[in-house]
Amino acid sequence: MDDVAAAIADPVRRDILVMLREQRLPVTQIADRFAISRPAVSRHLRVLRESGLVRDTLVGRQRFYELNASRFADLIEWLDQFTQATGWQQRLDALETEVYRSRRERHHRGKTDQQQEKTA
Repeated sequence: MDDVAAAIADPVRRDILVMLREQRLPVTQIADRFAISRPAVSRHLRVLRESGLVRDTLVGRQRFYELNASRFADLIEWLDQFTQATGWQQRLDALETEVYRSRRERHHRGKTDQQQEKTA
């Protein structure tokens, strides 16, 4: 997980991962999208490859890169502890929802009662 977290720490590498999300691309197309040198892009691709986030394939004289999204699983699992509500948090959220619903219903009933009194 640490190598994946380190690999995605750089904004250029994150941009490369987004590019590879939909399709595999040759290194030339990847490099053309950045204002940095091709050797710098190659270094970023090497970090991504060594972390297992991308795979490369040589087709003729071109090297293609594709995303290996399965490597995110451990990182996602670890990050979930910060985003998932705990059992108590879920209960409190449900209670809050119920309180607001009850208030709305009472407010609505009060208006209906007042309208009935005026017409009577």
